[in-house]
Amino acid sequence: MPRALWLLIIGMAVNTIGSSFLWPLNTIYIHNQLGKSLSVAGLVLMLNSGANVIGNLYGGHLYDKIGGYKSILLGIFVSLFALTGLSIWHGWPEYVLFLTIAGFGSGIIFPAMYAMAGSVWKEGGRKSFNALYVSQNLGVAVGAALGGVIADYSMKLIFLANTIMYFLFLLIAVFGYKKISADVSVQSSMKETAAEVRSKPNLHALLILCIGYLLCWVCYSQWTTTIASYTQELHISLKQYSLLWTINGAIIVLGQPLLNGILKYWSASLKLQMLLGIMIFIVSFIMVGKASAFSGFLTAMIILSIGEMFIWPAVPTVAYSLSPKGREGFYQGIVNSTATGGRMIGPLLGGIIVDLYSMSALFIVLIGLFLLAIVTTLIYDRRLKVVSGTVRGQI
Repeated sequence: MPRALWLLIIGMAVNTIGSSFLWPLNTIYIHNQLGKSLSVAGLVLMLNSGANVIGNLYGGHLYDKIGGYKSILLGIFVSLFALTGLSIWHGWPEYVLFLTIAGFGSGIIFPAMYAMAGSVWKEGGRKSFNALYVSQNLGVAVGAALGGVIADYSMKLIFLANTIMYFLFLLIAVFGYKKISADVSVQSSMKETAAEVRSKPNLHALLILCIGYLLCWVCYSQWTTTIASYTQELHISLKQYSLLWTINGAIIVLGQPLLNGILKYWSASLKLQMLLGIMIFIVSFIMVGKASAFSGFLTAMIILSIGEMFIWPAVPTVAYSLSPKGREGFYQGIVNSTATGGRMIGPLLGGIIVDLYSMSALFIVLIGLFLLAIVTTLIYDRRLKVVSGTVRGQI
C-alpha cells in the first residue's frame, strides 16, 4: 500500500478511537445519567445523525471543490469545538446541542477520507476501502475497551478523552494530509456533460442500493441504542457491554484479511458479498432476540461482526466504481449520509417500538427490514448499463 494510504489509515484509527469512547454509551448516558426515556434518547441521537447526514453531503461536495485536506481540517475544527464544549457542559440540554454540532463536524470528514483512499491507490480496488474499514474497527476495538474502563471510573472523563484524540487527529491531518491533497488534484474541472449523462444510470443504481444499506444501518444501530439499554436491564455491566465492541473490532481487524483471501479465491462479486452479509445479519439478530445472558449477546456479536465484514466495505467500493471523475466525493457523501441516515432513524424507531410494544416486537420488525434490504440489493443493478469508462471495477 502507498504511504499516503497508511497516513489515512492511521488518521481513521485515531479518529475512531476517540468517537468510540462515546457513541456506544450515548443511549446509556442519556437514559441512566440524564434520566430521559428511550424515545427521547432516540430523538437526541436522531439530531446527531441528522447533522451528520448534512455534514456527509457537504463534506462530499467540499472534497470535489476544494480537495480532501481542507475538507478534513474543517471537519476536525468543528468537531473539536463541539467536544471541548461537551467536556465542560454535558448536562441537559447542552448535551443535545454539542452532540449535534459534533455530528456535523464528523460528517464532513468521512467522505473525504474514503474518496482520498480510492484516489491514492486506484489499482488497489476494494483493498483501499477494506483497509480503511479495518482501521475504523481497530479504533472501535481500542476505543470501546478504553471507554468501558473510563466510564466505570467517571463518565465525565469520556468527553475529555474524546477531545484529546481529536486533537491528535488534527496533528496527523495538518502534517500528513497536505501532501496527499497536492498529489491528488481536485477533479471537478474534468467533468464533462457527456460523462454526467452517462453517470445517471450509475447514480440511480447507487440510490437503490443505498435504500437497502440504510435499512441495514437502521437495524445495526439498535446495538448501540435499544439493545445497549436492554443489556443494562439484564444486569450486564458497562465493562461487559464495551467488551462486546472490543471483540467486534478485534474480529474485523483479524478476520478481514482472511475474508479478502476467501472472496478473491471464489471470485465473489460485490453483490454476492453484500447478500451474504445481510443473511448473516439476520442470523445474528435472531440470536440476540433470544439472548438473556452475556454469552448470548457475545455469540450474536461474533455473528454480527462477520456479517458487517461482508457489507460495510463493499458499498463504498461500489460507489467508487460507479462514480465519474470529479464526483468521487459526492458519491461517497451519498454512501456515508445513507449510513448516517440509518443511524438517525434507527434509535428513534427502535425506542418508540420498545416503549409502545416490546423488544420482541422490535426484533420482528428488524428481520422484516433485512428482507427488504435483500430485495434492493438484488435489483439495484438490473437496469444498469455499463458504459465504457464510467465503471471502474467489478460490482
